[in-house]
Amino acid sequence: MLAVALLLFLFLLADRLDPLPPLSGGYSTLITDRHGTPLRAFADSRGVWRYPVTYTEVSPLYLEALLGYEDRWFYYHPGINPFALARAAVQNLWCGCIVSGGSTLTMQVARLIEPHARSIPGKLRQMRRALQLEWHLSKAQILDLYLNLAPFGGTVEGVQAASYAYLGKSARELSRAEAALLAVLPQSPTRIRPDRQPQRSREARDKVLQRLVDLHIWSAEAVEQARIEPVVARSLELPMVAPLLARRLADQAPQGGEVRTTIDLETQQAVESLVRRSITGLAPRSSVAILVVENATRQVRAYVGSADLFDSSRAGYVDMVRAVRSPGSTLKPFLYALAIEEGLIHSQSLLADVPGLFTEYQPDNFSGGYSGPVSATQALQRSLNIPAVSLLAHYGPERFAARLRNAGLELYLPGDQASLAMVLGGEGVTLEGLVGLYTALANQGLAGSLQYIEGAPPPARRLVSDGAAWIVRHMLAEQARPEHRSALLAVESGRTLAWKTGTSYGYRDAWAIGVNPRYTIGVWVGRPDGTPTPGAYGAVSAAPLLFQLADMLQLGPAPADNMPASVTKADVCWPLGGQESESHGLCTQKHSAWLLDGMAPTTLSPSVEAPWSARPIQYWINPVTGRRVDVGCGPEQREQHAIAPWPPRLEAWLPREQRRLSRLPPWDHACSQAVETFSDPLGLRGVGDQLVLRPAARDGSSPMVTFTPIGGSSELYWLLDGKPLTRTPRGQALNWRFDVEGTHELTVFDTQGRHASVEVLVESASAGE
Repeated sequence: MLAVALLLFLFLLADRLDPLPPLSGGYSTLITDRHGTPLRAFADSRGVWRYPVTYTEVSPLYLEALLGYEDRWFYYHPGINPFALARAAVQNLWCGCIVSGGSTLTMQVARLIEPHARSIPGKLRQMRRALQLEWHLSKAQILDLYLNLAPFGGTVEGVQAASYAYLGKSARELSRAEAALLAVLPQSPTRIRPDRQPQRSREARDKVLQRLVDLHIWSAEAVEQARIEPVVARSLELPMVAPLLARRLADQAPQGGEVRTTIDLETQQAVESLVRRSITGLAPRSSVAILVVENATRQVRAYVGSADLFDSSRAGYVDMVRAVRSPGSTLKPFLYALAIEEGLIHSQSLLADVPGLFTEYQPDNFSGGYSGPVSATQALQRSLNIPAVSLLAHYGPERFAARLRNAGLELYLPGDQASLAMVLGGEGVTLEGLVGLYTALANQGLAGSLQYIEGAPPPARRLVSDGAAWIVRHMLAEQARPEHRSALLAVESGRTLAWKTGTSYGYRDAWAIGVNPRYTIGVWVGRPDGTPTPGAYGAVSAAPLLFQLADMLQLGPAPADNMPASVTKADVCWPLGGQESESHGLCTQKHSAWLLDGMAPTTLSPSVEAPWSARPIQYWINPVTGRRVDVGCGPEQREQHAIAPWPPRLEAWLPREQRRLSRLPPWDHACSQAVETFSDPLGLRGVGDQLVLRPAARDGSSPMVTFTPIGGSSELYWLLDGKPLTRTPRGQALNWRFDVEGTHELTVFDTQGRHASVEVLVESASAGE
């Protein structure tokens, strides 16, 4: 008894004076998809590939093969198996060589954490370390150490790394044959490496299988089936999926280990395959970035940071998901949503796409032309710049920037000052920030940061109301794709996609963002160095990729898209903008609009610098002459009338008859003192209200006509049949030849909305015969 106590004292003293060495040398960083499949791995500081795993995360077949072949008394001995040591000693003496070491699994772990020479002192030290391991750790902990430290050839350590490296699967999914192979491989990892010595590997594997039959651990029938399975080991190839995201997350995990992402491997590989097929169509030195985000969770299912990681000509090593770039017009939907929420507009509000609305800032449309009166939906769908800038002037640039930042978007403003240019791309954003913002259109107006790692989602922030988000998403979804598909067919088939493109100044960035009930998809195309790509813009460079992705991801029934209770549909009237039911008959044009909280705001003034009020104009007329009179002039019998005036800036764009109906009648002669005149009217010299043209007698061509404007402001704009024709300086004549037969209307107007027009009838060559 005293001897036992003395031995115990000596053991504890030795344990205190010579404790166990560190039990882990660190792990590689393994980036996996949301199901645990590796995307990319990074070796540890020693260049070793080791993925963390526990005994509960490997196949039970592997544990049976390992313990059955290496140490079937593992759960019963104290770290040393005297019978195994005695058997090994007899075998070695009989052979005159080393046949077996008699090591338990615990002793093997001791050698792995503290390598030693193959000598009697080394074996004794190994045995002492094994006893220490059993004293300090549970059997499960010791087994986990073996599973993570066992050598499997080259720089591969641990069963999880070996399973992925040689078999391309998790250790949880091993078959009997594969389990037997990995159980024996640490005995001689170089001599029987399956990728180099498949025949030797098979012989060693079959030896394990026979041992398991002899010990009645596995049945003969099961082993016979396992023997048929060939040893097919791939060369040590590391996974390389979502490489830039993996690098990003690995940098955030210096301690190593597994980082489980939100990426869906199947979706990621499909997106990467699409990008590889699309590279050939890109301009030289161009790259691509794509994000696919699940709306309900804001979890990223696919992340492509560049066109090709290994293509230095495209700067494939630069992660364009995080690069700060000009967003072009992609922020416009949020301006419209905020304006709807504020009660400034509804989905069919009358907006003005005309020049000269601003004194210091003169934006142009991407097309270079103008459209005159447009609805808010048309302006957003066609990404018209002038209505958007006008709307931002009413809402306020600083306020717009504050709302975006409050929703989580990092805005990089020149001088940190918001301006009217920000709705056209006069700031910097990232693709991930932009996509996070767009998820609000499918998440009841709530935006937030994207989630890349499994776990609790980042908090959401209110961008706009549920109703405003729903209305804008439907405004964007009610447009046909560029390939001229019917938007109605898309809606009826359930394949709705609200989409918006954008192009930065100088063709440096092409964007396309799409939102359907399940996913938000963001696409960026451009050159990472910021140089222009002439002719590359959102609709032709980024949108085709967006639509292919949207079609590819339309799997299964879409989530319900219920209209919020705050949204209703009603008929509204132009030009005043209110509901038809409240128009009192002053409804020049009727449109069906989405309303928020039942509000139908009146038409905004096109320019904040020249206010105009959308109110009916009441007036009296002389029933005899039909001319306008006032209380102080004209007959006592007067008739009261009203008109719905159009904004003066839009009158030039109206058809002649509609223009006439929107004007007040001329004053009665008895009210001459009330006649109104422009301080600087605009007219056309030398032509009346109508002009008739006949082809020349010799060649049948129409004659050239000169139109000389009189008055107006410094720059004049010309329309032919309501479509932009050209612009000229004040006083410069326009020479034009009318080659198309029929009636035409030529209109000239200035930046103040003053205008003049002439009707031109072009007769056929036979008309005068």
